Amino acid sequence: MILEGIVTTLNDDGQANVSPMGPIVDRQIQELKLRPYQTSQTYQNLKRHGEGVFHVTDNVAMLAQCAIGPITPPPTFIKAPNISGKILTDACRWYEFRVLDLDDTQPRTTIRCEIVGHGRQRDFFGFNRAKHAVLEAAILATRVNLIPQDQIEFEMKRLQTLIEKTAGDQEKWAFEFLRDYVHNKTTLKP
Repeated sequence: MILEGIVTTLNDDGQANVSPMGPIVDRQIQELKLRPYQTSQTYQNLKRHGEGVFHVTDNVAMLAQCAIGPITPPPTFIKAPNISGKILTDACRWYEFRVLDLDDTQPRTTIRCEIVGHGRQRDFFGFNRAKHAVLEAAILATRVNLIPQDQIEFEMKRLQTLIEKTAGDQEKWAFEFLRDYVHNKTTLKP
């Protein structure tokens, strides 16, 4: 199954790169299969360094921001205990991983990773349809150049209904942030 979350990897300068990612996982989360594009910083960092941290979080505002750009204010981290990496302090669970093999013969790379450490920082808030709507909107925002504009607009309107019915302040802010981004990107298309 695909488990949506956030991956941190280290850039050349030692700073953390924070990216949303949905790896394929087994139920016990003993391995991850990542599928980043070769144009991504995550791909470049994992090809060079081969280590990272996968985070399970319910913080949809952070997920929305890292989907389309830098997180403001920047997140805080703690040092990963088993690898050269950084753990987001605002995550429910985290999984340190090492690359086992990397197949970059296709534009979308397949990277198989083993889990070498894990931990828990706080409870997961729970299921909320608005959190799901923000997650789906974040995925749409990352694909504005791949999906037809009318399809994106239709999906965003559908997700808006879930926000209106079930969102708290964090979900409302994150959805509005993504909606503005999608609107600006789709109206500026040639």
